[in-house]
Amino acid sequence: MRIGLLTEGGYPYATGESRLWCDRLVRGLARHDFDVYALSRSARQEDAGWIPLPPQVRRVRTAPLWGPQEDWLGGSGRHAVRAYGRRERRRFTTCFAELATAVCRTPDAVPDAGTGTGCATAFADGLYGLADLAREHGGLAAALRSETAVRVLESACRAGGVRRGVHGATLPDHLAFADRVERALRPLSLDWYGEDGLGAVDLCHAASGGSAALPGLLAKRFFGVPLLVTEYGVHLRTHYLTVADAPVSAPVRTLLAAFQNLLTAEVYRRADVLTPGNTHARRWQERCGADRAKLRTVHPGMAADRFAAVGESGDGGDPRTLVWVGRIEPAKDLVGLLHAFAEVRREEPAARLRIVCAPVRDAESATYRTHCEALAAQLFPDEAADAHTVGDNPVSFEDLGGPYAPDVTDAYAGAGVVVLSSVVEGFPVGLVEAMLCGRATVSTDVGAVVEAVGGTGLVVPPRNPRALADACLALLRDPARRERLGAAARARALELFTVEQNVAAFRGIYLELISRAPVHREADAVGADGEPLPFAHPAEAYVAGHWTGRGPGGAGTPAWASVPQPVTTGPAPGGPVLADAQAPAAEAPVAAAPVADVPAAAAPATDAAAAAHEPAGSAGLVVASLPVAASFPVAGRVDGHV
Repeated sequence: MRIGLLTEGGYPYATGESRLWCDRLVRGLARHDFDVYALSRSARQEDAGWIPLPPQVRRVRTAPLWGPQEDWLGGSGRHAVRAYGRRERRRFTTCFAELATAVCRTPDAVPDAGTGTGCATAFADGLYGLADLAREHGGLAAALRSETAVRVLESACRAGGVRRGVHGATLPDHLAFADRVERALRPLSLDWYGEDGLGAVDLCHAASGGSAALPGLLAKRFFGVPLLVTEYGVHLRTHYLTVADAPVSAPVRTLLAAFQNLLTAEVYRRADVLTPGNTHARRWQERCGADRAKLRTVHPGMAADRFAAVGESGDGGDPRTLVWVGRIEPAKDLVGLLHAFAEVRREEPAARLRIVCAPVRDAESATYRTHCEALAAQLFPDEAADAHTVGDNPVSFEDLGGPYAPDVTDAYAGAGVVVLSSVVEGFPVGLVEAMLCGRATVSTDVGAVVEAVGGTGLVVPPRNPRALADACLALLRDPARRERLGAAARARALELFTVEQNVAAFRGIYLELISRAPVHREADAVGADGEPLPFAHPAEAYVAGHWTGRGPGGAGTPAWASVPQPVTTGPAPGGPVLADAQAPAAEAPVAAAPVADVPAAAAPATDAAAAAHEPAGSAGLVVASLPVAASFPVAGRVDGHV
């Protein structure tokens, strides 16, 4: 099977999300071939290079979603800088107006989608109209940044029934939104959509929604390729969380949210199967319009072997130590954790808290870490046992990879209880790692925490330091309970969250999708909606053999089933004029009719018959016979009636 793996900001790059599970998936499905189509998000990501790729990755094609258009048109664009003619400009204006109108207007201001004029339908018509224009003529990237696009957007924002936040949009807002839309729609201008590109794969697997799934939508539209979309973190939810802090105006924020909402709904509608990584993501997808019949929950896979030594050692760690592991940022609520630990210290003076930090990525995280360290020094001044010893703080900030925590397994090995204090969380990877190490956990009820933990850990409300402290104290004071919960947590993680179960789930889904579309379909066998046309090719078209008319790219319509086309007449070298079925009888000694090539076993008889009618000196004359119904070569003859 040949899989087209579609990524954005991840695999095969060495940095970014989704690279780990994509790499494990590709390596786990070694019997399949993978073509990777990757969209990068920054120059820094491209400079970091790729991770080592296994041999089953046959091709990698990349394109950036950053920088001006002149920086990426050299290798992946198709005449994207060319100027449109009058007819092409008129066509672009019509398509972009449909898309812009759907984005600007409220859903209630447009009739229902069932009538064919709803926001979702208008958005889809505009999107695929732009895709067809880019495929035929190129130039889409330049057109989306043109004055025409800005004027169309301005007219859509000033029309009646627009969203409330769009009323105050100004020219800078229109320019900013047009720039963001051009970046999001860059996949439409790529040269990935051909018989030697996405048209040659058996299945498209998008590692996220949004722009990463756009090539899959076009492959489904142009070639009927099935589309699978996996979201471990819902793309639309991520957009809502990031755009709130983006340096853009309120109208631009409203337009971007509407655009991403409509794009997500179209991806969910067109995808054959959606695989959320957890129930939390599944609920988001259902709220965004995903059909429940298409949903298959596939939990992310963790490398269990990495944590086997700690999980099977039988050592429960330091019974007085709480450990927090992760990347320091405000969403992790370390301030609340420090206040909770102050309550723990009042009840258990020997307790300690280790905060093991991943490398800081930005200035905001560095500032937050400094603030947390200052708060810890204020809440827990250095304590000394006597006048002759150096004071020690019960809270320590340690860098992952440093001398005290060379590896994440070392951090979990020294923990009596692992704590998670987040107020925003997707799938809690760190919590699952602690479960694989056989550690009891205390965590806040956010994201997919309850689904991951089940009944193997204590879960408390977020932003509640008192409840967090009580749960930690309950486990610190009960070693037997910690041991039971740790063993149950490891068993649950091994059952649900391993690489093996993840790969096995996707293997089954791949086979399920291919069973619905077992044969690669040519473009002329796919309708405008991306669905296969019934009876586009007869069953005999898939039988091996040149006589069926099967081409190298897949099944084709046999010659005997095709509509007869007139043959251009003209003098043949060393022979008379070629004739077709419409030629006068005087020009052809044998009545011609469209028919497939006769099998080799019947060739002698056919040649003899032709020789009986062939006049002297008529070399190169085309001879045909009447079509044969259900003809198959058997024992050197052709069954059927002439």
